[in-house]
Amino acid sequence: MAAEAHAPTASEYIVHHLQHLQNIKQKSIVDFSVINYDSIVVGLILGFLAIFVFWRAARNATSGVPGRFQAAVEILVEMVDNQAKANIHNAESRKFIAPLALTVFVWIFLMNAMDMLPVDLLPALWQGGLGDSHAYLRVVPTADLSTTLGLSFAVLVLCIYYSLKIKGVGGWAHELVTAPFGTSKNPVFALILGVVNLLMQIIEYVAKTVSHGMRLFGNMYAGELVFMLIALMGGAAAMSLSGVLLPVGHIIAGSIWAIFHILVITLQAFIFMMLALIYLGQAHEAH
Repeated sequence: MAAEAHAPTASEYIVHHLQHLQNIKQKSIVDFSVINYDSIVVGLILGFLAIFVFWRAARNATSGVPGRFQAAVEILVEMVDNQAKANIHNAESRKFIAPLALTVFVWIFLMNAMDMLPVDLLPALWQGGLGDSHAYLRVVPTADLSTTLGLSFAVLVLCIYYSLKIKGVGGWAHELVTAPFGTSKNPVFALILGVVNLLMQIIEYVAKTVSHGMRLFGNMYAGELVFMLIALMGGAAAMSLSGVLLPVGHIIAGSIWAIFHILVITLQAFIFMMLALIYLGQAHEAH
C-alpha cells in the first residue's frame, strides 16, 4: 500500500512519460522487433482524421462565395501547390507529389498538435481505463524516432523511384558514379573517381534521410520535455507550502510555451514538407 501511495520523483515522472506502449521491452538502441503501439494507433487515427477533413472540404466545396472552412483549405492547397511547382518542374510528377505534400503537411501538423494536449490527460485516462497506474502511453507520434525516420525513409524511397523513372536505370547509375567529382578518360582514374563518387552519393542519401527525420524528432521531443518540466512545477507547488509562487509560474510558463509551440508544430510540419519537395525535386534533376 505504501508503495502504491508513493508519489513519483521528478525523474521517475519524466522517465515514465517517455516510455511507449510496446509489444516487448526494448533491449538495445536499435531493435527492429519493438513495436510502439501508441505511435502507430495515434498516427493512424490522425491520418484518417486528415483524410476526413479533406473529404469534407471537397464534398462541401462550392463555386460561389466560400465559407471560412473552404477558404482555409483553399489557401492551404494553393500554398502547397505553389511550393510543389517551385521545386517539381515535371507536371506529370506533380499530380502525385503535390497531394502527397499536402497530406504530409496536415498529417504531421496533427501529430505535432497532440503535444498541445495536457501532458497527463490521455495517459491518465488510459491508466484509469486499464486500472493500472503504471500503464505507459505516449500520444505525440512525431516525438518517436521510429515515426519520423519512417517518414523520412518513405521520402528516400520516393526519391529513388523518381530517379529511376525520370533518368532510367542507366542514367541514375551513371549519375551515382560520376557526381559530384565527375569522371576521367583514364580507366584507372575513372574507377577511383567512380568509387569515391558512389561513396559520396551513399553518404548524401543517408545524411539527408537521417537529418530529415532527426530534425522533426528532436524538436518535438524537446517540446514534450519542456511541457513535462512545466507540469512538474504544479506538482512541486502541491507538495510544498514554500512553493506558493510555483502555480503562478506554472500558468505563465505553460501559456507562453503553448503559444510559442503553436508556431513550432506548424513550422516543423512545413519544414518537413518542404525538404521532401526539395529532395524529390533533386531526384528529377540531372547532376
